[in-house]
Amino acid sequence: MEKLEELYRLAEARRIPVYCFPLPCCKALSVMDAEGDCQIGIDPMQLASEADEAVKLAHELGHCETGSFYNRYTPLDVRGKHEKQAWDWAVQRLLPWEQLEAAMAAGHTEPYDLAEHFGLPEDFIRRALDYYALGGEGRGENGHQAV
Repeated sequence: MEKLEELYRLAEARRIPVYCFPLPCCKALSVMDAEGDCQIGIDPMQLASEADEAVKLAHELGHCETGSFYNRYTPLDVRGKHEKQAWDWAVQRLLPWEQLEAAMAAGHTEPYDLAEHFGLPEDFIRRALDYYALGGEGRGENGHQAV
């Protein structure tokens, strides 16, 4: 999968090491140390496919690229906000609006069909559709194309 290779190249270019090892708590995670350096861990035994790996890696890179990390011990930190920022970055990277718009114009309008067309999990396609419908990058408010 070309997108997966691009993500690993981006991680390497940004000097973000990606470690593969068993993670009993989750499929993937990212951390930022006191110096501001990020690291990503992925449990390859918990991944369903290369597409799943690409989505997980894009999400964790989203945390690193946007600085969206949270501290579970800080009551004022909003986890949902940081997760949304990471997911938004992943959507923009894996499925830019222009590509989605072109596929839909070509007749790929159902989430399952878009998932097959782009080689991405259907749940990620649904997340991307929600993102763009709510005015994500490249789109205006309420999902209308920006003028």
